Amino acid sequence: MSVTVADIRKKFESNPFFSHIGFEVVEFEEGRVIIKLDIKDYLLNVNGTLHGGVHATMLDFILGMVTRTVTKARVMTTNLTVHYLASSSAGEIFAEAKVLQQGYKLAFAEGEVKDAQGQLLAKGIGTFKLIRDE
Repeated sequence: MSVTVADIRKKFESNPFFSHIGFEVVEFEEGRVIIKLDIKDYLLNVNGTLHGGVHATMLDFILGMVTRTVTKARVMTTNLTVHYLASSSAGEIFAEAKVLQQGYKLAFAEGEVKDAQGQLLAKGIGTFKLIRDE
């Protein structure tokens, strides 16, 4: 059975953790996925800014999502590197990613998290094992 981009989108949108954090899909097509998050108080750290773990989670999701749209395979994160560049404490943030390289067993993707004004908040790169249903 062939997996479609619509099938992949449905999987992510029905994921309890995805919705618990508050992520929403803005765009979802092959090779292009954008998600957003409305920052809520329960996502802030003790400094009153968005917790770094939320940035990392957002990047992990967006990188995996875009990799799945391109490869049509399930993926497992094997490495995730996040660079935190600026903080935010309110409003909406957006994440977008692209696949840099893909092989049969591994794929590499990079993504960014920006605020509504376009300020870069975090940048990440991930390595994903492709799980092929053969």
